[in-house]
Amino acid sequence: MGTIIDKRDRALLFRTRLQEALSQAGANQTSLARDIGVDRSTISQLLADDGARLPNAHLVGSCAQALSVSTDWLLGLSDRPENAADLVATSLTMTEAPRALVDETIFAWHQEAEGYKIRHVPALLPDMLKTKAVLEWEYEPHLGRSADQAIASSEERLDWMRQSRSDYEICIPYHELESFLSGTGYYSGLPADIRQAQCDHWITLCQSLYPRLRVYLFCARQLYSAPITVFGPLLAVLYMGRNYLVFRDTNRISAITSHFDALVREADISARQLPEELEKMRSLIA
Repeated sequence: MGTIIDKRDRALLFRTRLQEALSQAGANQTSLARDIGVDRSTISQLLADDGARLPNAHLVGSCAQALSVSTDWLLGLSDRPENAADLVATSLTMTEAPRALVDETIFAWHQEAEGYKIRHVPALLPDMLKTKAVLEWEYEPHLGRSADQAIASSEERLDWMRQSRSDYEICIPYHELESFLSGTGYYSGLPADIRQAQCDHWITLCQSLYPRLRVYLFCARQLYSAPITVFGPLLAVLYMGRNYLVFRDTNRISAITSHFDALVREADISARQLPEELEKMRSLIA
């Protein structure tokens, strides 16, 4: 339970915040009185009264609506001045997710969260760990002649991510890695020599970048996960295919973080075990 504010202190806080809201909105007592349908003297009295009385709920609500702040904030019940609609709009947004290697939105989120831990469950296998040959095979049908340029730009961004001050934890479904190494499903038609080089590349990365990069394999039959990325305490992103669903409120970020941490705890193959497991899985490469 929060601390109960003394009546006189709450009245003083209300007057202070009402004056602040007026200044932020570029309004004055006259314009506010006109907007909410009261006499200017009513607003003057609200701001000048040094007693413990508060205006009625209707008047507080009208002031909050006119000044685009919340009644809770005016009354000292919240430290966030945004009204409910603005809070929802800020905490939950939907962003386009282009089918491209160079995604400026994703890169901007990585930059914003530099220094924090990045938790990631990719939709397929993470682009930042792929060789150029795999990226060319995967994206050339979509990017056409611009594939080389896009891959070069992507490599620059991926290099930045690897060299940033962020730690990366990545959880991958075991069956996704099996599908890649055996060249089945989504990876059907990917030549064996490219898959072999990619396997060697993974082993090198997992050994050389550990512990800043930790990759885990989990069983999707035991614990499923949609593609998600958690950028420290700042935001959590759910990948929907054509769009990203972006959460910035603390409760949802915490819930998605807890989900990811459960994947790590339940992982069949830990980050330390992955290089050895990849050596064993070479037999899948035909």
